[in-house]
Amino acid sequence: MTMKQSFTALGAGLALALAMGAQAQCLSDGEVGVLASHYSSKTPAPNFPALSDADGACTRAKFNVLLASSLGKVVGYKAGLTNPAVQKRFRTDKPVWGKLYEGMVQPSGAAVPAAFGARPLYEADMLVRVKDAAINHARTPYEVLQHIDQVIPFIELPDLIVQAPPQLNGPGVAAINVGARLGVAGQPIAVPATRGERYALLDALERMEVQLTNDKGELLASGKGSDILGQPLNAVVWLAQALQQEDITLQPGDLVSLGSFSPLLPPRAGLGVTATYVGLPGARPVQVHFK
Repeated sequence: MTMKQSFTALGAGLALALAMGAQAQCLSDGEVGVLASHYSSKTPAPNFPALSDADGACTRAKFNVLLASSLGKVVGYKAGLTNPAVQKRFRTDKPVWGKLYEGMVQPSGAAVPAAFGARPLYEADMLVRVKDAAINHARTPYEVLQHIDQVIPFIELPDLIVQAPPQLNGPGVAAINVGARLGVAGQPIAVPATRGERYALLDALERMEVQLTNDKGELLASGKGSDILGQPLNAVVWLAQALQQEDITLQPGDLVSLGSFSPLLPPRAGLGVTATYVGLPGARPVQVHFK
């Protein structure tokens, strides 16, 4: 039996309950099976009721068990809804997190189907790579910088999965593993060794302008470094603490996606997108092409 068939069998007959359940609660195993089946087939899943934080976390845990059965190794984590404008879109005032799996991060210049997911989108983002486990105790952006070794330009390609993504609330976004699907990573920037250089990097990360442009150089969207929690590395501080509440710790080599500098935009076949980090020394543009 294929993964899609097994998920479908697990959740057969429960799609209507998923869409129309009257009371918010952790989704049942069958309902999560339906969700995972749609993730696998890249077809929109029925929406589910607005969830509480606890029920969103419970549903995410179930969903990740099914994702891991097909996607395998966890290579990092993503902080989502770290931008106030994106929080407003999903009617929340705090971030959420999900897991990144092996194969999700592709190299810059990758050609990706425009229909790479059920509800595909793209956004300007950034990755950092964990150097050592002391990052779990970091409480400031400077402390984060001491425990990462790379800053990596990144266009994330999330998939919000459900038929009507605007109906999701914050915990609902958490429940779908924050839409983790794909992304393209550019040339890493090494974290400098000296204190002065590190403070200069922190300042550049906060002040930079991140631009998304098409193949003609036309501006599609833009944002500032400070749009992510006032300073992008604050996303790592938040994420480390949130993970520890569920007995998860960041490990050396883990990748962390910081969130969206730009609005979430829909891809279309034939579109090429470039993210440029204006004001961030050493940052090369990162590109994705939709086919």
